[in-house]
Parts: sequence; structure tokens; C-alpha cells
Amino acid sequence: MRILIFGAPGVGKGTQAKILSTKLHIPHISTGDLLRRAVSKKTPLGLKAKELIDNGNLVPDDLMGGIISEELQDPKTREGFILDGFPRTLPQVKILEDIFKSHNIEDYYVIILEVEDDVLVQRLSLRRMCSACGNIINLNYLKDSSKCPSCGSKNTFVKRKDDDETVVRNRLSVFHGLTEPVISHYREYNRVITIDGMLPVEEVTEKIMNHLS
Repeated sequence: MRILIFGAPGVGKGTQAKILSTKLHIPHISTGDLLRRAVSKKTPLGLKAKELIDNGNLVPDDLMGGIISEELQDPKTREGFILDGFPRTLPQVKILEDIFKSHNIEDYYVIILEVEDDVLVQRLSLRRMCSACGNIINLNYLKDSSKCPSCGSKNTFVKRKDDDETVVRNRLSVFHGLTEPVISHYREYNRVITIDGMLPVEEVTEKIMNHLS
């Protein structure tokens, strides 16, 4: 089973992708993790990406597409995958379509998680990172707001600049301008699953699994 997952920053697509990866026994391909892995492995494309990043440049679409194409050659993706973070723009849609064509991939599901902007801003403003282990949590879901549920450290939570309200609203603006046209493009595809991302995590997962089955 092959899945593309979409949603605005903070909607929970990374969380759902990881859960679905475990339930469906297929890899979660996060483009951010994929890029970091290519750099660390020092693949030819990874080295090229590292040079760009080190010089303060963005990784171009065609290079990112090449890294994704390499990943889809890995035997672990034969039974399927969940692609998270690509495509984000219409030009990237064309790149991904060419990649899928080269790998003889024709059928896939598109999952779209929807949450209102004001709710996302509230969610992200309550997000914290544990400075001891790097775990990301939301204060709403903690019984003890001072203790990290991952490593047990206390009073180690810090708020990242990415979760500042002004930054979050800017990220949402970019999402609406660049990625919503991508979502509109995929809504014409007959395997689109649209889910209310305001539901509890478990209910979102359940609804997705019901649609997939």
C-alpha cells in the first residue's frame, strides 16, 4: 500500500504517518529524515545536498526528487510506503509523477488531514521540546507538565522559535499559498481520504484505517 499524507503544520500528519507505518508494516518516508540520512550516508546526492545546505541554500526540487527516487529502489518499499513532506508544490507534483512512472507505481492513496488555522496555532503554541532528549510534546497531553514522558527529565522543556505564533501563522500562510493547490490537484484522484484532524489521535487513526480497508 502506497500513501501520500498531507496537512498543514501541526495537523498531526507525522504522528499519523508513524502510527500507520507500524500498523501497515510499511516504511514512513519523511523527506526531512530522508535528506538527513542521505547526507549522513554520504551518497552522491547526499553530498551534493550537504554542499548546498552548508552554503545556506535550499535543496532544489530535482535533487530532492532524486533522493526520493533512490529511496524507492530500496527493497523495504516494495510492499508500500507512506510519503510525508513531498510534494509541497505543483512543480514537485510533476517530479513525483515522473518518479512514480519510472518505478511503475500507479495506485496510491492520498490522505488529507484538515484542522482550522486558529486551532493549529493554539496546538503549536503549546508544543515544547525536551532539551535533554529532543522529544516533542504538547503540554495539553501531559499529566505532569514538568516531566518529559520520553526520558523522565524534569523542567527541561523549551519552546522552539518554530512554534512562536507569528512564525506559525507565516508557515500556515506559506502552506495555503503553495501546498493547498497540490491538495486541490489530488482531490480529483479517486483514492483521496479526507479526515477531520481535530479528532483525538486514536479516532483519526481509526477513521483512516477504516477507509483503507
